[in-house]
Amino acid sequence: MKEALFYEKLKGKKVRCFLCRHNCLIEEGKRGVCGVRENKGGVLYSLVYGKILSANPDPIEKKPLFHLLPGSFSFSIATAGCNFHCLHCQNYTISQLPRETGEVGTEREVPPEKVVSMAMEYNCATIAHTYTEPTIFFEYAYDVAKLGKEKGIRSIFVTNGYIGEEALRYIAPYLAGANVDLKGFREETYKKIYGGRLSPVLDNIKLMKELGIWVEVTTLVIPTINDSEGELRDIANFIAEVGTDIPWHISRFHPDYKLTNLPPTPRATIDRAREIGKEAGLRYVYSGNIPGDKGENTYCYQCGAVLIRRFGFQIIENRLKEGRCPECGAEIDGVWH
Repeated sequence: MKEALFYEKLKGKKVRCFLCRHNCLIEEGKRGVCGVRENKGGVLYSLVYGKILSANPDPIEKKPLFHLLPGSFSFSIATAGCNFHCLHCQNYTISQLPRETGEVGTEREVPPEKVVSMAMEYNCATIAHTYTEPTIFFEYAYDVAKLGKEKGIRSIFVTNGYIGEEALRYIAPYLAGANVDLKGFREETYKKIYGGRLSPVLDNIKLMKELGIWVEVTTLVIPTINDSEGELRDIANFIAEVGTDIPWHISRFHPDYKLTNLPPTPRATIDRAREIGKEAGLRYVYSGNIPGDKGENTYCYQCGAVLIRRFGFQIIENRLKEGRCPECGAEIDGVWH
């Protein structure tokens, strides 16, 4: 165990956690919503520091991050736990493990130094805190990110965007980028399907942009849940207001976990969502979970030339020249070096 950051001690050995936007009030002997931060005698502890349940070198495109060192690999790690309980979570066996069983996974601890050395061994350009919500293993992620930067390897977050403002500002200098799940644009849906609120996610997307973190946004389009044209347009317009340079990944839903009663997203819905994104003025709009779709490619927002061809997570061709379109010379937004 490691004493947690971002909490205050209260009377009666209670504590208030400020790591994420839940701001859990935790009584002695109890845990927060995430299931991995426990009050022991009036002191809040992280139960998952170093307790990796998944570690793999992944293509950066899998995160998905299409405008951050395309074609590179990111050493991806996760512990058990999550501060959301998304009904369709594809990684529920580890994200919901503490909530459903009380367990936090392995007792074996992998120190930050080992994570960084493994990233270097696999020739990874970044370290991705992903699979589950990285906020809930913040102390570990921070130590890994800080050490990684010293070795020339910056970190990325694949996140639900529910991190607390102080924590986000604290780790921002060590983050090269983040992909934020913007799961919809209706408060009632966030509460019912995901277990959170929409407004903090919107605030954090804005803050990440202000802090200079490279931001991409993903929306998993789920039939009957968030697939109306009105809601998709609201999402696209919000992203465009924050920055038309922010790539929007529109992913196809596949039934999983507790949402197996819904069908996969129709291809036509994804195509229409991409059109809506372009109509809102977004420069880069992508389709996800449809390997081989033209929506996986990167196009020049100025002349329409194909810049990066993809098939799934694989780069087939990269025509960028020093971050510019080889046809018209337009500067393409992203982190290319």
